[in-house]
Amino acid sequence: MQVVMKNTTRLCSEKPIVTVNGRFPGPTLVAREDDTVLVKVVNHVKYNVSIHWHGIRQLRTGWADGPAYITQCPIQPRQSFVYNFTITGQRGTLLWHAHILWLRATVHGAIVILPKRGVPYPFPTPHKEEIIILGEWWKSDVEAVIDEATKSGRAPNVSDAHTINGDPGPVSACSSQGGYNLPVQPGKTYMLRIINAALNEELFFQIAGHQLTVVEVDAAYVKPFKIDTIVIAPGQTTNVLVTTNRGSGKYLVAASPFMDAPIAVDNVTATATLHYAGTLASTTTTITIPPAQNATPVATKLWRFST
Repeated sequence: MQVVMKNTTRLCSEKPIVTVNGRFPGPTLVAREDDTVLVKVVNHVKYNVSIHWHGIRQLRTGWADGPAYITQCPIQPRQSFVYNFTITGQRGTLLWHAHILWLRATVHGAIVILPKRGVPYPFPTPHKEEIIILGEWWKSDVEAVIDEATKSGRAPNVSDAHTINGDPGPVSACSSQGGYNLPVQPGKTYMLRIINAALNEELFFQIAGHQLTVVEVDAAYVKPFKIDTIVIAPGQTTNVLVTTNRGSGKYLVAASPFMDAPIAVDNVTATATLHYAGTLASTTTTITIPPAQNATPVATKLWRFST
């Protein structure tokens, strides 16, 4: 992993951000249960850096966990560090992210843990798997945001938009930007590995006209159940199956905030498109209406099923 700066445009404005390998979100780490993982992180930016493997059970490898000044000294500029750990008794989806300052706003990515060779999923094997990372975007430099909050004693400014795989989609502040596009074949079942990499906000996630079958939460299988909308907290992961049974068309994918307390949140809904093969780009997108920001019954419905 090469930690580097990259100029990136979102919300019709450009700013430099800290990335891994120049990508936002960062690259996906793929391993199997019982694999030993070695990741060399090289720091090419002006900030100290560390990487946390969120949810990985660090059995006798606590020095590889990543929280700066807790389990390791941070990686200083122009220095490197090799993380070395074994994945034991886990399979599913987890998250890696920076664990110092607010660098995790842009320094994050997926961890995919496949079952041991020869061990199938406890549900029908999907046609294809896709990573869906939800996040937040600030027009300002994120380190300036948290520095100002620290000095003032107030909460940090809320983000300017949410993102789906790094892209907010068209919003009122920048209607010209596109949005993430997920191409699918009709009559297939896809597994979406959904990650909430946002710093502060729980998010609703839904796809217009399609049900989600939840099969895993935080790298632990659950008894499959169908639901229209999931809610996912920061750092949490959920695997869902989606069957493309609508024949053709374009369908809106939405990530919107959940907050049932009188606390300021970014109220911008991030959007993407589920695009059936053979559907013309000019086809009207079937929309979905996200739940109200304070829709507690919708939020708690997921956990009644999964616990």
